[in-house]
Amino acid sequence: MLKQRLQQKLMQKLSPQQIQLMKLLQVPALLLDQRIKQEIEENPALEEGEDILDEVDNQGEDEYENSMETGDEFDENEPETSADEEFDLNDYIDDDETPDYRLSANNASADDENREVPFASASSAQEVLHAQLGLRSLSDKENLIASNIIGNIDESGYLQRDIHSLIDDLAFNQNIKTNFTEVMDVLRVVQEFDPPGIGARDLKECLSIQIRRKRPKSMAIHHATLVIEKSFNDFTKKHYDKIKRKHGLTDQDLREAIDEILKLNPKPGSTLQDSGGTTEYVVPDFILVINDDEPEVILNSHNAPDLRINRTYSDMFQAMADAKGKADKRQKEALFFVKQKLDSAKWFIDAIKQRQHTLMVTMQAILKYQKPYFATGDETKLRPMILKDIADMVNLDISTISRVANSKYIQTPYGTFLLKEFFSESMQTDTGEEVSTREVKKIMQNCIDAENKKKPLTDDELAGILKDKGYNIARRTVAKYREQLDIPVARLRKEL
Repeated sequence: MLKQRLQQKLMQKLSPQQIQLMKLLQVPALLLDQRIKQEIEENPALEEGEDILDEVDNQGEDEYENSMETGDEFDENEPETSADEEFDLNDYIDDDETPDYRLSANNASADDENREVPFASASSAQEVLHAQLGLRSLSDKENLIASNIIGNIDESGYLQRDIHSLIDDLAFNQNIKTNFTEVMDVLRVVQEFDPPGIGARDLKECLSIQIRRKRPKSMAIHHATLVIEKSFNDFTKKHYDKIKRKHGLTDQDLREAIDEILKLNPKPGSTLQDSGGTTEYVVPDFILVINDDEPEVILNSHNAPDLRINRTYSDMFQAMADAKGKADKRQKEALFFVKQKLDSAKWFIDAIKQRQHTLMVTMQAILKYQKPYFATGDETKLRPMILKDIADMVNLDISTISRVANSKYIQTPYGTFLLKEFFSESMQTDTGEEVSTREVKKIMQNCIDAENKKKPLTDDELAGILKDKGYNIARRTVAKYREQLDIPVARLRKEL
């Protein structure tokens, strides 16, 4: 049975301004420029430059608000006033149009700014391979098979489809009947293309193709070929003694063979990547400077852009508000549009300023909390710190601190770091002192860097060393920290 009823509900809801601030807060400095340019393109009332203009006269806004609140409507039948007496919006619109004479050749000043967007053009990996295919004398059928193979090569240079699947693809999609031998013959042709190793089906085949194309031939290359093709599984597990016994190699022979293997490219397709692609750089949001042994933080200028209200739009709004009594319905709509754009520009400028304030107070709190580290750069002096510690210091929500920490970088004399790297959990030493887990990881890293590579330290041995230093942690915790540091197990760190 359907009913209608009234219900009151109390809920929290973010305003559009708060949502805009939260989105701006998580944007790093490099992307903030793009976000500002996008806003300027969408809102003509906003422009770059120092804010030399006072706020728009509140009198005109008050008159407009009063008109909206009292519900004053304009008579649709009221005759329009002449253009000589009234403010014409077209005067402003026409100013933005490009004059016809500017579109003629050889009729632009040398001082005019060229705003054409440059673009890079480069051949893709598929195009490079197809160009090499065109140099081979193949039948039409073999060309179609080769094109299908090239289309299934991934960005690393490996063939991702197995041969039987390729045969099915050719039969169902292109009505080409072929067999395993014929496809393999064409695949070997593709594998002769540059760069060496392209079109391989796995890492072993990729390295084997490359080592066989090495010139001039030497004993080291011969031994490397044996290791890859006959003992690849033992090589990946670093069972060096087993390899030496199997092939009768000395330590020197195996060392030279491994040196040759390490020169090979495990991802040959990376050399075919589009050179016209953009390169991403890290633009730090903060810069740390040391003045008289005191660390200080400066906000990067990318985070403090000069924005202001467009003077033309503010004058337009004032003129429209002054002429309210003479305006018709069309001009009232124009007045509403201009006010909307002005309000949106003010909100955006306020959001940028609030973003700058939030970034600075958060970074100042982190600097104060981790001052011993920022003064010296010694990672062992990092204190345990979680998001709640900083949130309590600056009286902000934990989610706000998380938005700042997850996407902002700081440039220091010791390197450029993501803010979240300074947050870590705590653990107690034998003396009851709380230390950062990052301090423990740093000690582990130092121990592994100084270990004998012929007999690397196991996780149990690392746990014993840390226990001797006062850090009582289990072996499984050592293994977890080692994985977080991207350090392989002892067997894979072994060297000859």
